[in-house]
Amino acid sequence: MFAELLQVPVLLSLSGALAGFLAVHFLYTSFRSKPKLDPPGPRPLPLIGNLIQMDLKRLDETLFSLSKTYGPVFTVYFGPKKVVVLAGSKTVRQALVNHAEEFGDRDINPLFYDFNQGHGIIFANGDSWKEMRRFTLTTLRDFGMGKRLSEQKIIEECHLLIKEFEQHKGEAFDNNLIISYAASNIISAIMFGKRFEYEDKIFQEMIDRDRESIYMAGSAAIMIYNFFPWLGPFLKTWRDLMNNVEIAKQHIKNIIDELKETFNPDDCRGYVDVFCTKMENLEHDTQKLHYHDENLVNSVTNLFGAGTDTTANTLCWSLLFMAKYPQIQDQVQEELSRVVGIRQIQTEDRKNLPYVNAVIHETQRLANIVPMAILHQTSRDVTFQGYFIQKGTTVLPLLTSVLHDESEWETPTAFNPSHFLDEEGNFVKRDAFLPFSAGRRACLGEGLARMELFLFFTSLLQHFRFTPAPGISEDELDLKPLVGFTLHPMPHRLCAVRRQRGEAFNRKPIER
Repeated sequence: MFAELLQVPVLLSLSGALAGFLAVHFLYTSFRSKPKLDPPGPRPLPLIGNLIQMDLKRLDETLFSLSKTYGPVFTVYFGPKKVVVLAGSKTVRQALVNHAEEFGDRDINPLFYDFNQGHGIIFANGDSWKEMRRFTLTTLRDFGMGKRLSEQKIIEECHLLIKEFEQHKGEAFDNNLIISYAASNIISAIMFGKRFEYEDKIFQEMIDRDRESIYMAGSAAIMIYNFFPWLGPFLKTWRDLMNNVEIAKQHIKNIIDELKETFNPDDCRGYVDVFCTKMENLEHDTQKLHYHDENLVNSVTNLFGAGTDTTANTLCWSLLFMAKYPQIQDQVQEELSRVVGIRQIQTEDRKNLPYVNAVIHETQRLANIVPMAILHQTSRDVTFQGYFIQKGTTVLPLLTSVLHDESEWETPTAFNPSHFLDEEGNFVKRDAFLPFSAGRRACLGEGLARMELFLFFTSLLQHFRFTPAPGISEDELDLKPLVGFTLHPMPHRLCAVRRQRGEAFNRKPIER
């Protein structure tokens, strides 16, 4: 009897332990997180990943096609590298705007590291990038980016560009380079406080090398290098590209050195002078980590290249579209004649030129010059649209899928200014219009670029009629792009025919 009594506490303890275990197990199974779900995608092969399924000459189109099978968030492997692709207007905007912090880092692939070694603005991360971006935005605004000061510089350059076009006397010519010179002079004026003559050989070489580098950076050979960087020294394209980058940086260094020789902190001429003033007046050791010559040279190189190529490229597309679609050119010029007349066009005229504004936006949309946003990287673990994306994952926002989104645009593959007009002919903004990307990595110079595009385009259309070269019909003008890191028009020639006064300005302008 006594022995049985001794067993009671033991049984109670065992029962309590068992009950406790069952309770913990129930809680664990009831409240544990669901299994983490990776974004779907095609099955990769060892080492080469999904490369055999990719057309590296038009990678954006391949990825756009895959999105229709695997959805707006999917995974592909570029060789051994895992990349999560974001496709469609709603998905890209949701990631870059609503989750700006999580998707806001830059993925520094081998080529991007070769370019800047982590310095500068475009291919950098962390505190250095944050400080350079903040400084650059403030300085660009101080020098009138998107304001009247910039407007005056652009208008002056428009006059010079018109004179260059006039020299061809209506005969066919390739306008690509001369437009690049004009666009580059705007960012040069802000960077260096001066413009360059179009005949300046060093200036011409800088533009030529930048154009070559941008083309090579989007080549299949360089994509392969990013997947397998040990191949670099064996690839002629990589060697040529690195040579171009070094020469381009040396040109920038030479200009900076010349500016330093005449530097006056009380009379800052441009971005470089402001940066030098900052370096002379550093108060905190933390600032000294960021304000140094490497960041200066790489930031100026980034801004000079990006500020030239994207604007010039879009302007070339706009003139090609006008020659391709003369009826649209008619409507542009009718509106300009009716609203502006013979006076100098100004930025504030944009609100009274809805059709012209729609044509510029449609040019940006259809030309789609940056089909894939520069690679992003997740800054932390994130669950997005039900999928788990680990910190440090490479992310590719597919801008082609935004600007050509079939659910957003009525005729996504056709040039249609009505995409930006309501039934009354008023200009309307579209959420799916993201040529400058969005979020923390959106284009720094968007305001300046918008002003340049408007003033250059309208000034040229105010003075010239653009037609194909003799012997070529509008139907024969090729809209297939020359694919590099950005999408350029194929080499072509157009006629810029001076408009007669009666033709151009046969209507009274509206009162301003």
